[in-house]
Amino acid sequence: MAGKVEEFPGASSVIKVGAALDAVTGSLDELRSATRVAEPLETVLGRLAETALEVLPEADAVSVTSLEEDRSRTIAATDEAAVRLDEQQYAADRGPCLDAARTQEPVRTVVGEHTDLWPEFSAAAENAGIRASLSVPVLVDGAGQGELLGSFNIYSYRAEAFDPIDEKLMRLLTTAASAAISNARRWQATAETVTQLENALVSRAEIDQAKGVLMAIHRITADEAFHQLVEKSQATNTKLADVARNLMTSLHTDR
Repeated sequence: MAGKVEEFPGASSVIKVGAALDAVTGSLDELRSATRVAEPLETVLGRLAETALEVLPEADAVSVTSLEEDRSRTIAATDEAAVRLDEQQYAADRGPCLDAARTQEPVRTVVGEHTDLWPEFSAAAENAGIRASLSVPVLVDGAGQGELLGSFNIYSYRAEAFDPIDEKLMRLLTTAASAAISNARRWQATAETVTQLENALVSRAEIDQAKGVLMAIHRITADEAFHQLVEKSQATNTKLADVARNLMTSLHTDR
């Protein structure tokens, strides 16, 4: 485990903190500017992972775990090696990234020191040359004290990597990024709603066209034409819009 930070840090620690805070401040300014433009959640989290890689000089790979009801998954990563380490933990249903997400507490570990606790992760990390990891829970705006998204996972090839200063920097980064993540989620939900509305409008237009064709061919009312489309939909177990689309396609084909 990384050595304990002294109560009164030396000059090297002060320099490290100063440089890291400058990096955090600069990265968050860039993030703030970028999130003024609507972006998918995966894009925002990918940028945050790159920011963590820049802020922590001992970090060699960063991933973001999403802890969902039915499964866990990696939704952003700076390196494929981080994805493979995450997936080993998901498959075993244990590991530092899952512990951090579930306990909502940071987890720092040196690979090999907790083999009995996370045997699958330890073996996979050793095979990949990873010697230390730091996982920090990610909370976004929500009910109560915050809604759990998952965890940020930082991996290093050096066993001495990561100390309480790195942990605090990651807490600062994830806290400051909470609003950006929430905005991305709201944008994504809005985009999905707009797509659904657009699809509904297209379907309505196709149904109206099909009704008009049936009215002209059979000299029936709008209600009678709609009833015919509904009957066809029910009889073939086909969506009403698809019935209308198939009708219009058949007319063009028959010409």
